Order: sequence, then structure tokens, then C-alpha cells
Amino acid sequence: MSGAVPVAAAGVSALPRSAAAEGSQQSHEEDDRKVRRREKNRVAAQRSRKKQTQKADKLHEEYESLEQENTSLKREIGKLTDEMKHLSEVLKDHEKICPLLHCTMNFVTVPRPDALASCLPR
Repeated sequence: MSGAVPVAAAGVSALPRSAAAEGSQQSHEEDDRKVRRREKNRVAAQRSRKKQTQKADKLHEEYESLEQENTSLKREIGKLTDEMKHLSEVLKDHEKICPLLHCTMNFVTVPRPDALASCLPR
């Protein structure tokens, strides 16, 4: 053999020159596609996270609004309960002194103005 270095040992591909260049170009295109796909996926994931965050924020705001409304309604219920207790006491006190409740005519089915006139003191 002559002193020539084998082609594979010199770091050159055993493929013809055009096939090696084509393979290198395909590899570069694949790398570009991977980079574009990764970027597209990264943007989509970022958009998805943003959408989820906005949804969570909206739900949290709605929750806080409902909590405030609930607190307000509980306060109103408390006030109405106190008013009902007060009015019940007033009614009980009134029932003790009301002449219409003690009138025997109260149990007769007579038109109301006549019943009132017969029960009232003269």
C-alpha cells in the first residue's frame, strides 16, 4: 500500500461529499425544527400558565366578593333578628293591655267596625 491515510481515519465521512453535505443540512434543519418546536411549546406553556393564573385570580376575587356579601347578609340577619325580638316583646306587652284581645265579641263573626265599637270603653 502507499503511504496514503485511509479516508475514514482522516475524519472525513465515507459517504460521497454531496451525501455528507446533505446529511449535515438535514441535521441542521432538524435542529432548527426542534428549536422552533421548543420555542412554540415554551410560548404555549407560558400562555397556558397565564390563562390559569388569570382564572385563579378571577375565582379568588369572586370568592372574596361572596365572602363580603355573606358577611353583610349575616349582619343584616342579626339586625332583623334583634328587630323581631324587640317587636315580639312589644306585641306581648301590647297584648297584656289591649282591650280588643279580651273582648268577648272578638270571637263572634261580626264586621270589624261593629266589633271595635262594642269592645271600646264608652
